[in-house]
Amino acid sequence: MTAAAPSLLVLYTGGTLGMVETSHGLAPGGDFEARLRGALDTLPPARRAALPAFTLLESPSPIDSSAATPVDWQRLAREIAARYRDHAGIVVLHGTDTLAWTASSLAFQLQGLDRPLVTTGAMRPLEADGSDALANVETALRFAANPALQEVAIAFAGKLLRGVRTRKWHTSAPDAFASPNYPLLGERVDDDAVLYPGRGLEVQQRGAPRFELPDYAPLAEGGVARLVLWPGITARQVAAWLDDDRLRGALLETWGGGNIPDDPALLGVLARASGEGKLLAAISQCPRGSIAIGSYAAGRGLADAGVLCGESMTPEAALAKLVHLLAQPLDDAERRRRFLTPLVGER
Repeated sequence: MTAAAPSLLVLYTGGTLGMVETSHGLAPGGDFEARLRGALDTLPPARRAALPAFTLLESPSPIDSSAATPVDWQRLAREIAARYRDHAGIVVLHGTDTLAWTASSLAFQLQGLDRPLVTTGAMRPLEADGSDALANVETALRFAANPALQEVAIAFAGKLLRGVRTRKWHTSAPDAFASPNYPLLGERVDDDAVLYPGRGLEVQQRGAPRFELPDYAPLAEGGVARLVLWPGITARQVAAWLDDDRLRGALLETWGGGNIPDDPALLGVLARASGEGKLLAAISQCPRGSIAIGSYAAGRGLADAGVLCGESMTPEAALAKLVHLLAQPLDDAERRRRFLTPLVGER
């Protein structure tokens, strides 16, 4: 008699997928495990038989993901770190609004992960007419059972995307997520979940997972800011953020390939913050492509002010990485080096 294959761990955190209609609108519904298993039982027999066994752990207080904070990212990573050895893979069911943020943070906290961690959600509740929830869960389960996947990914609308390269792209379309600067890791092809070779995270010598689980709580309430430039932005407005003693880092979203106004006062604010040890990084407001700080004269001041180049990183990955590095007892030089180093395929 052969031993049963290790089951998957499914963590339900909340989001539209598990919500039900109430008199006040959609809200988290109870008895989620029974509802999900009942829905999976409606799949055609061959597809149902192909599903891996799983254990479901339901959050005692499921939330709308728009309310998630770095403390929630930390709590989820620690839950996974404590349980992953007993399971062949992990699936996280999550709201779509901040799904890409959570996936990015999990990738940094769970570096060197040696099995699949697939996150997913839905644009419509599980029991709603025309819901995408069941298909997304089925896809996530199928990919999470493939040991060749050894990173954090997002399964959505039949596609598998690198978590740390993904953004929510549409407010309501079923195909709501995109990976603008990295190809798909895999796709559902008919009834098969197919991984594309050569696109997964390559680690020369994995050894044991190198999890980093620092305390995010000191940064959870405004420790890192996201500043999107707009025409007419002033040094005074930027200083209102960067001069705050509680701020430890900031992500700047510049124009084009890394351009900002040629304003000595504005550049002075950035240089002062950087000189105080605040970790500043820049990416482009353009969703596709990369930045190269200093290619244009209009961006040279960023480099002179000590702002780090985020290349083609997503805002979600760049900010999650800043939080992760600032939560650790590293000196300024090492934080800067690690930001510029690809850790989990984010750049």
